[in-house]
Amino acid sequence: MSLQRRLLLYLLVCAPLVWGAALYFSVSRARLEVNELFDAELIRLARQVQATLGSELPLRPAPLPPAPHEGARDGGAGDVRDLAVAVWDRQGRLVVSDREGVELPYRPTRSGFLDETIGGAAWRVYYLQSFDGRWLVASGQRAYERDELVYGLTLSQVGPWLVVLPVLLAVMAWAVRRALAPMGRLTRELQQRPADDLQALPQDSAPAELQPMLGAMNGLFQRIDRLLVRERRFTADAAHELRTPLAVLRAQWDVVRRAQTPGDRARAEARLAAGLDRMDRLVTQMLALSRVESGSPPPQHEIDWTPIVEQAMSDCLALAERRRIELACEWPPAGRYPMPLLGDANLLTVLLRNLLDNAVRYAPEGTAVTLHLEQDGLAVENGGAVLGDEQLARLGERFYRPDGQAEAGSGLGVSIVRRIAELHGLQLHYGPRADGTGVRVVLRFAAAPR
Repeated sequence: MSLQRRLLLYLLVCAPLVWGAALYFSVSRARLEVNELFDAELIRLARQVQATLGSELPLRPAPLPPAPHEGARDGGAGDVRDLAVAVWDRQGRLVVSDREGVELPYRPTRSGFLDETIGGAAWRVYYLQSFDGRWLVASGQRAYERDELVYGLTLSQVGPWLVVLPVLLAVMAWAVRRALAPMGRLTRELQQRPADDLQALPQDSAPAELQPMLGAMNGLFQRIDRLLVRERRFTADAAHELRTPLAVLRAQWDVVRRAQTPGDRARAEARLAAGLDRMDRLVTQMLALSRVESGSPPPQHEIDWTPIVEQAMSDCLALAERRRIELACEWPPAGRYPMPLLGDANLLTVLLRNLLDNAVRYAPEGTAVTLHLEQDGLAVENGGAVLGDEQLARLGERFYRPDGQAEAGSGLGVSIVRRIAELHGLQLHYGPRADGTGVRVVLRFAAAPR
């Protein structure tokens, strides 16, 4: 069910209910006021009759003047017909009664108001005892008279409301449609938008109730736009970077097929294997970069550095043996925990493996690469050439590789490391070692150590 139909249903159901409750309250209030008015009249009538009582009253019932004719239409005729007065003496004898066929019940022990049923009709009777106990005066009125007045007053007010109620409901329905018109316009605008249109929706002219939703939608459009930009960039980079290795592999394969001697064929196969390794590394690095650039925060788990260091060094061990590089790891002194951190162990393994892989690849053959684990960070250093200012400025640039590199690479390792470090609240710093030689990479907390 649409929101508009739901609101209309609520209004069409609740408005009559509220109107009925108000009517019930009005009738109850009118009945209370009418009862107070007529009760006061009964008290005054009983007192006036008691004031006229004397010793000369006869000992047999003496009716008061007769009530007006039933067909009379003069003012107050209905009130007189529905009233009755009776007087009893000390012995309980009825000495005065103004109505034939209507006998108010004798209640010598009662004083005040009492609801009675007389002749099948409901009456309200007021009993008044004289000070000396000689007389008991009763004045009564039919309850129908009171109800007739209450309903007459109420219906005189309810009639116009009954006529106006359908008009009121129609106006409310029109008001609901007008109030929800901005949602209809927003729906039509979104339906007519092309799939690639991610421009922000205007919020200034929107109602206050829709602005939070529009803000959330605009935020979603921005995130989708950034995601599409990353995907397009990744696709363009992949197409650009894979074109050359594929062409080289095709050429090397042609060389392998046309090789005439076993030596030429072995050299061609070695170059083809190196090209395949470079392709494998490039694809792996690009997939890792796509994963870390997705923007999703890593899971928060307490990091145990021991298996991460073992895995990263194991992955780099083959390259280190080929280049005769000694891998070493220095842990903090006993009693100190290495770099307390919450994050994703898999991503941190990728980070550390890239740092060690770069250090091993660009270290002079026969030297050492050392990993230092400290209480507030970690560092990887080798004995390679000191990085110049231009190289330091361009480190982390995608697919950037300095000229003259003998080792195969894709230029994505530092980009991946920086992105993983950002996701974990870390910063990456490149510079020389303490003695001014080699390269030292330091990874520390971007904020105060946790």
